[in-house]
Amino acid sequence: MRTSKPHAEFAPAAYQGLLQIYRHTRSCGLEHGLLYLVELRASQLNGCVFCMDMHATEALQAGESPRRLHMLAGWREATVFTPRERAALAWTEALTELHRHQVSDALYAATLEHFTEQELADLTYAITLINAWNRLGVAFLPDVPAEAK
Repeated sequence: MRTSKPHAEFAPAAYQGLLQIYRHTRSCGLEHGLLYLVELRASQLNGCVFCMDMHATEALQAGESPRRLHMLAGWREATVFTPRERAALAWTEALTELHRHQVSDALYAATLEHFTEQELADLTYAITLINAWNRLGVAFLPDVPAEAK
């Protein structure tokens, strides 16, 4: 851990703002299982070990298949993800890796084939949020909880 205090203690108003967005994304109607996949995939891309552990654990507790989580990094080749999940994962990768991908009109249109405009806005906020959490996790290196035995 790089600091003796959690980052939330240094910037409580900013932290509360992120929590407000989190509460919105959990109550907006998007499937929680879909959100776990998006959060885990963005965390993999960003190298945030704390978030990878947290979102994989949450997904498993919510009934997600370990097999699907093992294949998440290769979702393009895996046949176990629905078209809606695949659209969300493509959108996640484009928004997470802006330095490598631009959000093309074609990707936007393809994503709208599986999401309403409202859902796409909510999904985009969820992706924006996990990227913010990942940056905090990578910057401050919170301790990953010990594995339960």
